[in-house]
Amino acid sequence: MFYTIRHMTKFRYSAAVSESIMELRMQPRTEALQRCLNFQLSVFPRARVSTYRDYLGNSVHHFNVPGQHRQLLIVAEALVDVRPVADLPAHLEANAWDEMDATINGGDYWEMLMPSQFARPCKELAEFAAEAGYGDREKSRQQDPIELLLGINAALFSSIAYVPRSTSVDSPIEHALRERKGVCQDYAHIMITLVRQLGIPARYVSGYLFHRSGELTRSAEGATHAWVEALLPGLGWVGFDPTNNVLVTDRHVRTAVGRDYADVPPSRGVYKGSVKSELTVRVRVAPSDAPPPEEEESPAAEEWRETLQEEVAEISIAAQQQQQQ
Repeated sequence: MFYTIRHMTKFRYSAAVSESIMELRMQPRTEALQRCLNFQLSVFPRARVSTYRDYLGNSVHHFNVPGQHRQLLIVAEALVDVRPVADLPAHLEANAWDEMDATINGGDYWEMLMPSQFARPCKELAEFAAEAGYGDREKSRQQDPIELLLGINAALFSSIAYVPRSTSVDSPIEHALRERKGVCQDYAHIMITLVRQLGIPARYVSGYLFHRSGELTRSAEGATHAWVEALLPGLGWVGFDPTNNVLVTDRHVRTAVGRDYADVPPSRGVYKGSVKSELTVRVRVAPSDAPPPEEEESPAAEEWRETLQEEVAEISIAAQQQQQQ
């Protein structure tokens, strides 16, 4: 399946700032069943953008806006081809746990087993694990690894309500576990922490989800998404989406992977100035059976272009006014 993705991020400041330094992880990865065929990044006010890959293979874009400005607009556009995922077997071989432990003992995946900034054990997690039947490591590992992961996926889905804006990007998992509500980031962090405690390497995936008409999807449309990948013997990294209680499919577009959200925020930066900032994000994921011709543009895409033109015009006017002052 081909997807056209447009991701717009806008920072509005209460007063002019003298400089902004930003780091972005918005370019979809090219690996396995996913290929990023085209990626374009636009920044207003204009800035020179540099690119590098971090140690996990994520594409990182970095730029600096040195002049005074009251708004910053970032638009990332990508064309991605995501192939269908093979069906997951019902179970693994009888010696799967021995193979898992042997792989771990090789020392290559220790960072995806250790606690990280947002995926840390806590009292609330221990209580939830006991309630869901995953509090005893040895007992849990008597199950087949696939059955175990599917069970955790379902337990999170049924126990925690999806409530937009119920937590923030820096909320610890205690918040969602106490209130029993959260967003995709919380589901991912809780599952990662629990799975790591059971001896399965797990990592956080940031990306996009195509909301297909007629399918029940709890995560918000028009926003980024997050899910979990667990390392399984003979299968490699397998994706689980606890927010929606599904396995990852060709509706999921992977942008970045890390230990948790702290490694892969779509945008992260600092600015000079004692001001308040307001963040607006818009995401659009549109499918196509083939790469769309450049000369054709859908009504939704045309609406997006008009919105973008309005945003750029607003920033240009604000910059002119700032220069006059």
